Amino acid sequence: MIKLEIPGKGLYLVENVILDFNGTIAKDGRIHNKVKDRISLLGKKVKVYILTADTRGDVEEKVKRLPVQVVKLENGDEAVQKLNFLKQIGPEKTIAVGNGYNDHLMLKEALLGIAVIGPEGACKEAILHADVVVTDPLLALDFILKPLRHKATLRR
Repeated sequence: MIKLEIPGKGLYLVENVILDFNGTIAKDGRIHNKVKDRISLLGKKVKVYILTADTRGDVEEKVKRLPVQVVKLENGDEAVQKLNFLKQIGPEKTIAVGNGYNDHLMLKEALLGIAVIGPEGACKEAILHADVVVTDPLLALDFILKPLRHKATLRR
């Protein structure tokens, strides 16, 4: 569990983190080793879910040693599928990280939504519905893992 303290808003207990795969934590279908290291650290504190349409068909292989649960989406209306999964595990105790149009609904409804503008870019809806915007998946994961960053960025 991670304590997320937002001055002026309150203290929240985070139990889950949802990560989008392609374009968010993976670039061209590959996860950088430093990103894998941060996901391993995160997995010691919370449940980590990777939601993906698995476009390349190899996500299980790419994350096989990581403490994550892969949730594969069906083709069509992935944004609603991601939102429905978020609702199942509890938006009030979940941080969501994504970059695409199919992430915008979960970014809006999660306790904390983090949009990543990486090498593949980010959809404007994802950016507009996020609470925090970063330029790299490492920054997103460090934002979650380092509580003083919450306070500085989210202070009301």
